[in-house]
Amino acid sequence: MEPMAIVAIVIGLLVGGVVGLAISKSLASKTSANAQAEAERVLSEAKSKADSIQREKILEAKDEIHKMKAEAEAESKDRMREVRDLEARVNQRELSLNSRSDSLDAREHQISSLQGQVEKKDRDLRAQQKAMDSRAHKLDELEGEITTRLEHVSGLTQDEAKEELLDSLKAEVAHDSARIIRDAESRTRMEADKKSREILTLAIQRLASEHTAEITVSTIHLPSDDLKGRIIGREGRNIRSFEQITGTNLIIDDTPECVTISCFDPVRREIGRITMDNLIADGRIHPARIEEMYAKATKYVDKQILDAGEQATFDTGIHDLAPELIQTLGRLRYRTSYGQNVLEHSVEVAHLAGFMASELGLDPIPCKRAGLLHDIGKAIDHEVDGSHAVIGADLARRFGERPEIVHAIEAHHADVEPNSVLDVLIQASDAVSAARPGARKETLDAYVKRLEKLEEIANSYEGVERTYAIQAGREVRVMVTPEVVDEATTTVLAHDIAKQIESEMQYPGQVRVVVIRESRAVGIAK
Repeated sequence: MEPMAIVAIVIGLLVGGVVGLAISKSLASKTSANAQAEAERVLSEAKSKADSIQREKILEAKDEIHKMKAEAEAESKDRMREVRDLEARVNQRELSLNSRSDSLDAREHQISSLQGQVEKKDRDLRAQQKAMDSRAHKLDELEGEITTRLEHVSGLTQDEAKEELLDSLKAEVAHDSARIIRDAESRTRMEADKKSREILTLAIQRLASEHTAEITVSTIHLPSDDLKGRIIGREGRNIRSFEQITGTNLIIDDTPECVTISCFDPVRREIGRITMDNLIADGRIHPARIEEMYAKATKYVDKQILDAGEQATFDTGIHDLAPELIQTLGRLRYRTSYGQNVLEHSVEVAHLAGFMASELGLDPIPCKRAGLLHDIGKAIDHEVDGSHAVIGADLARRFGERPEIVHAIEAHHADVEPNSVLDVLIQASDAVSAARPGARKETLDAYVKRLEKLEEIANSYEGVERTYAIQAGREVRVMVTPEVVDEATTTVLAHDIAKQIESEMQYPGQVRVVVIRESRAVGIAK
């Protein structure tokens, strides 16, 4: 207990005693015995209270001391824990440094060992080089000595002896060499011409396939003329929808019970023909039904393309082509070159090359493979820039065809120089197939290319979704995306396309550019 507290208690006791005496004196009316008793009682209570306060203060002081001691011990424990952790990290760092030092020592030792080996090999190489130089010097000396002896024996220098020998042989060999060369060339040329004629004749005779020139129209038979009105629709909405969706030109004239679909693109024409056949068989003809039948016809034509590619590989006996090449090959069924069907032409070239290879005693399989694939670039030449031979070679290379096949494809139009018999056979087969009477027509291909150019120009503008050249190239219908091209822009777009066609193309008459912007709102009742 603190001394000040004890002093305060004592002073309180004294003050209490004095107060008691004063009270006793002021209460003189009371008896001295009562006053004495009351004073003793007050003094006893004051003493008891002082003892109680003293005990409480002692207990509080002990509690405070115990609390301070506990806090000091906890703080000491925390400090010891931090010291131990720091010591552990220092030990770990020391172990890591020791391990790294050992690793560096081992690497330094290994480098020193390798340097020693390199220095030893370098010394060995220098010794070998020195020995070789010495041997070469000795050989040069021996050669010089032998030459000197020969010159001394013959009485001529080395250059003089060489010149004299050449002069003596030149006159004798020149006449005989010229005669032998002329005879060999004449005999080889005659035999080669005769053999090549025989091979080509046999190949053409064995093939003897028919040619059918591709046309640009398809005629569809109608059960009755009443269907023409339904095909046209109210105010011509059905025929407009059909032409916009399929990209073809539908011709309905006075010819009884038939309509004509015209389009330069064989794929679009075939899809349009199948769509119209399905609409006639179904009987319901309206814009929504036309779109539905067009989607089904597109899937059907895609299946026909795959079947055509598989049939071409079966006909030529080539069964290990990549699936992507078969699909691309099938697209040639709907491509023409100067009016000749490209897929039929490719199959024919494969057979011709195989026949000629067999006559020459070569393996016909690579020749058939290269012949079948030689024009495959035409299936995608409107999507990729460049010659169809180079495009086809890149496509075949991408899908794992052998280098000799790829080179034959690339060389069949002399885009690269032919360097093998296979290349020459593919060139010859391609020329024979194209040169047969009735195989190709120049005017049709030029017409198709002009229509393709019209579509290409329109498709180059932003916001154009689809483009169809119809009316034999006299009209270009341009479908635009309504979110990208607004009403005001359609007029500007039509003007720009027309100006570009005027500046880049030559054509008879006029070309009408029609820009179509269509917005649709669809609601579903549930």
